[in-house]
Amino acid sequence: MPMILVLEDDPELNQTITSVLKKEGYRVFSAYSCKEAKNFSETHTLDMAVLDINLPDGDGFRFCRWLKARSQVPVLFLSARDLEEDMLKGYDLGAEDYVTKPFSIKILLKKISVILSREPKNFNIYDDGFLRIDFELGKVQKGKEECPVTPTEYRILKKLIQNKGQLLTYSLLLDSLWEEGVQLMDKHALAVNINRLRKKIETEEHSYISNVYGMGYIWK
Repeated sequence: MPMILVLEDDPELNQTITSVLKKEGYRVFSAYSCKEAKNFSETHTLDMAVLDINLPDGDGFRFCRWLKARSQVPVLFLSARDLEEDMLKGYDLGAEDYVTKPFSIKILLKKISVILSREPKNFNIYDDGFLRIDFELGKVQKGKEECPVTPTEYRILKKLIQNKGQLLTYSLLLDSLWEEGVQLMDKHALAVNINRLRKKIETEEHSYISNVYGMGYIWK
């Protein structure tokens, strides 16, 4: 059954939502802070996230941006903030729905069911607040500046992000690039291109590509 993250700092409301979802057969992880939610999301595969906005160590908007940059999980905002600008911001961040409190638990269950039944979207944007990549247009932006990359660097970047958190061995990465028409012959040529890419997109505060010595690369 689908795994749903419920990020809500009100204990009673969190427990109510969690209990009802479990009765419907869903697997649920209850989080009361962004830190808890991030720790769980980094080690588990989510099928959906139900997010409050006002949280003790951040806000749901920022968490949504962080989550969407990593795994494009369907998001439903659940908040007492009913201003039009808040709702529009939620949708701009890619949320599937925005429910204001108080709400009907039956309506919430129906919305969750409908969202989970939809066909997965073809997402073409990576954005973690610092690095933004539009895969449809082939544009890379670091901070507020456009970051020019070569076609080979772009394909390497896309391949690493598509497999975030997974080790791509030298041979696997070279083979997949070869299939896309990139004529890299050995891991030395691959290393040269990745080093150039890292110089373009990384800073001391933002490191993305990790080299697992003797094995391959991971997008962290």
